[in-house]
Amino acid sequence: MNKKCVYIYTIGCQMNVYDSEMFKKVLKPLGYIPVDEVEDADLVIVNTCTVRKKAEEKAFSFLGRTRALKKKNPELIVAIGGCVAQQEGAAIMRRMPYVDLVFGTRAYSRLAEMVARFEVDRMPVVDVEMSTGISEEPAPPAPDHEVEVSRFVTIMRGCDNFCSYCIVPYVRGREESRDPHAIVSEIRDLVAAGAREITLLGQNVNSYGLKEGLCDFPELLRRVAEVEGLERIRFATSHPKDLSPGLVEAYRDLPKLCNHIHLPVQSGSNAVLKKMNRKYTRDDYLGRIESLKKVRPDISITSDMIVGFPGETDADFEETLDLVREVGFSGIFAFKYSDRPNAPAVKYEGKVSEEAKSRRLDALLDLEKELSEKRNSSYTGTVVDVLVEGRREGRGGLQWTGRSSCNRVVNFVREKEEGAPELVGKVVPVYIEEGLPHSLRGTMKSDI
Repeated sequence: MNKKCVYIYTIGCQMNVYDSEMFKKVLKPLGYIPVDEVEDADLVIVNTCTVRKKAEEKAFSFLGRTRALKKKNPELIVAIGGCVAQQEGAAIMRRMPYVDLVFGTRAYSRLAEMVARFEVDRMPVVDVEMSTGISEEPAPPAPDHEVEVSRFVTIMRGCDNFCSYCIVPYVRGREESRDPHAIVSEIRDLVAAGAREITLLGQNVNSYGLKEGLCDFPELLRRVAEVEGLERIRFATSHPKDLSPGLVEAYRDLPKLCNHIHLPVQSGSNAVLKKMNRKYTRDDYLGRIESLKKVRPDISITSDMIVGFPGETDADFEETLDLVREVGFSGIFAFKYSDRPNAPAVKYEGKVSEEAKSRRLDALLDLEKELSEKRNSSYTGTVVDVLVEGRREGRGGLQWTGRSSCNRVVNFVREKEEGAPELVGKVVPVYIEEGLPHSLRGTMKSDI
């Protein structure tokens, strides 16, 4: 079989990263191997995100660059997948006729068939069919090589929440959960190939299994925790309205469950939360935070925020800032509101000006930076356990890098390097000497 090269450009969430790994696996039987340079590719795939306008623009900008590549190499195959492909379908080919394949969010299992067919007949293909259920898709093949220390595993897809600003239910479909036995089997395979940390993915992992009558999410966490050789478990994303007492108990009972939760709040104003259709109040959210802190007092909490939602006043925004201070988030992913196709908020009155959105975003990010630096500084002089992911160039030369249980990046050296054992994949204690704005710096000492 002739070896061919595929370049995959991934935009957006962790689920897209996981999906791109699936692209590589299903294309491997056709002879495609991944490459790091787009100029070396026989097949270019853009895996897209449409949650925000900027991500969509980024996808089309990259696609535009492939036009020149195709002029140099007419045999090059150009494909676009993911959420933008699902949203736009055949319109992409009318806009960019040099695109050969358009495949949606539920078509990855048919990707190899599409590519193989195009190699023969050179006829463009559009596949945005969403009828394939998650249980009908083939199980991911076991890795045939050593994998990275930290890996993603999708446990469900789609969303039933229909937040008024969000396009996900329209491009990812309704909620579907994978069989728990298939999930645990995939994790065992990854651990056998070298993974030590698994992040479970879904648009709302808290509702895992409920529609299908499978085990619930806390029970799935307990099953995953039993996998021998697995050191750590993370998950994303968790909807506050569905955070159950069982999940709080899992944080109490499962040492492998990392000391971190990403719990998107989006706004601190009840009026805005209601218009967003988030189905919880500010007090509801704070109550869930309190319950988590009772069992994990030092838990690291990160969140998503949207500024400038239609109708958001300066007073509403001040409530958001006040919530951020009250919770003491370890990190925030903040974005300006942008209209998305099909989302109800497109039709809402009271659109906030770009100037006001920019001003509010700057204020929120300044507060987030202040809190993050304060949090990181608090680690100075302490010892944290770090799952080592690799080595890289840093301050003063080559250093080890990894993450703490609370999801802090830790870069460190060790006192005695010569003749010392390999660290990648191991959890090691590191003495923190300095808390930087976005990471911690320290030393692995021989006597700790």
